[in-house]
Amino acid sequence: MTIMKELHQEHLNLKRLLVMLERKVERFRAGTHPNFQLMSDVVSYVGGYADTHHHPREDRMFAHFKGRSSELDTLMKRCEEEHVQLKQLSTHLNDSIDGILHDAAVVPLDDLIDSLAQFVQHEKAHLDFEEGTLFPKIEAVASSEDWQVIDQALPSPSDPLFGLKQSDEYRTLYQALADDERAS
Repeated sequence: MTIMKELHQEHLNLKRLLVMLERKVERFRAGTHPNFQLMSDVVSYVGGYADTHHHPREDRMFAHFKGRSSELDTLMKRCEEEHVQLKQLSTHLNDSIDGILHDAAVVPLDDLIDSLAQFVQHEKAHLDFEEGTLFPKIEAVASSEDWQVIDQALPSPSDPLFGLKQSDEYRTLYQALADDERAS
């Protein structure tokens, strides 16, 4: 059942970033000037890693269990739809932040903060749904043979932020996360 352990750890990692963003939203609303580059890095990682590695692995795992129960099929369909919605949210938010960073767009700060808060809320609700509802239902119907097949079919991706080898792109983000956790 390696994939479930990995997905759970990825959820914990994503939640760490979302908590940091949540604190940033509170500080922005209190009048602190936002660090747009850091916001961009977090949204880029959360959306990018989820869209290219995390959600595709989950979706392929769901395909393996499709047809086991109508209730499970309904929950997996909901989750797959949320994956599409979350991608749209992260893309829209990242485009807004990039526009600000490159002086290509004027976005009222209140609108950006609201979008950021909405992004955090949706991401956290999605993770809670998977952890609290969907994954337990999958585990209830899965056999050890299922996990062997899935673990072989879905090898572990290399995480560019929380993995053994960080990419240069995310070193600043990793340091900012560590600083934020020390400060709280």
